[in-house]
Amino acid sequence: MKTKQLILALGMTMMLPTAINAQSQSQQPDDVMVEVMDVTVTEVDCKPIYSTTWSENWFLQLGAGINMPFVENSLPGGDAKRKITLAMNVGVGRWFSPYMGFRFSALGGALHWENGNYSKAKYANLNLDFMWDMMNSVAGVNPNRVFSINPFVGLGGTYTWDINSAAANVHANNGKIKDNTWTLPVSAGIQFRFRTGKYVDIFMEARSQFYADNFNGTVGGKPVDVDFTAVGGLSINLGGVSFTKTDPCAYLNYMQNLNDQVNELRGQLSKTNNELAAAKAQLPCPDPVVQVNEVDVIETDMPLATVRFTINSAKISNEQMVNVYNMAQWLEVYPDATVTICGYADDKTGSSEYNMKLSERRAKAVYDALVNQYGVDSGRLTIQAFGSETQPYETNNWNRIVIFRNN
Repeated sequence: MKTKQLILALGMTMMLPTAINAQSQSQQPDDVMVEVMDVTVTEVDCKPIYSTTWSENWFLQLGAGINMPFVENSLPGGDAKRKITLAMNVGVGRWFSPYMGFRFSALGGALHWENGNYSKAKYANLNLDFMWDMMNSVAGVNPNRVFSINPFVGLGGTYTWDINSAAANVHANNGKIKDNTWTLPVSAGIQFRFRTGKYVDIFMEARSQFYADNFNGTVGGKPVDVDFTAVGGLSINLGGVSFTKTDPCAYLNYMQNLNDQVNELRGQLSKTNNELAAAKAQLPCPDPVVQVNEVDVIETDMPLATVRFTINSAKISNEQMVNVYNMAQWLEVYPDATVTICGYADDKTGSSEYNMKLSERRAKAVYDALVNQYGVDSGRLTIQAFGSETQPYETNNWNRIVIFRNN
């Protein structure tokens, strides 16, 4: 539902009684001309929108696993023997939507490889990773899903030091072999997450990082060095995982109901004008009584004579308070009018006894708003509760409502 449609419908509803009154005072009955135009709501393909505040959906990550470098790694016989070492992992990140998130992930440990001799070094790596929750994207958003698959890509920096290798050949400015290097890797990986509760997940992930050839202080062979890590551990969700879901079409039925009431008022006005014209045609001159009848008809047409409520609630929303205000204005224009405030509840939820009390609270909330907020004389208002025994509308959730009746 577009915002412009909501403003248009509400504006037309608020202005219609005033326009009718002004027209009845300024024109003779035979001059009243009304073009009836139906107002409709265009239905759209609405998808839920999820939002979160900056302080929500942060997580900490602690893990450990293995590291395996794919560098200048060979033995005299031509075979390659991969050296596996311990890798430690810590990270912090945030899911800024159910589908996408980011994190800063740090890895560190020792590197071992063979290049004609036993070689080793130490390294520390920091990455900025962009993560995708594939399960939420494919199977629908579910904050309590037990298993999720999260591919990610990252950019980072790595410092390698204490390089001890007979094959090291990267020189410093002074001509000596360097025992440390700075490199900027790109990485890609996949994470498997298992939810154990609101605050703690178990994760396992594998990452491949791609470096320039000087990652281990040795340039030779293939132009790209690769470092593979596989880690597992705990992910601690700070405050849990939650997103606010907004349905942009939540008011579609309400707007259609409002438009139906506007169209009904237009039809009543057109019918009244036709009856006045027919009555005038039978008289030699305009009869002042006809003007009085027109006022009587207008007084019975109250502005948007409903106030809707959400399930199990007697609180008047800001949107529905517009209708209470319209009723207060109408009562001010017609000081002799009295109104019955009729409360209802839907029959699909709650017992009959509970719904009777709920409908009474709803009617009382509207009564209090008219008297205390808009200064309507309480003697002009009557409360009547119908509970769920009477259902004014075929659509069930429309019956969570208060309807004004002109006494």
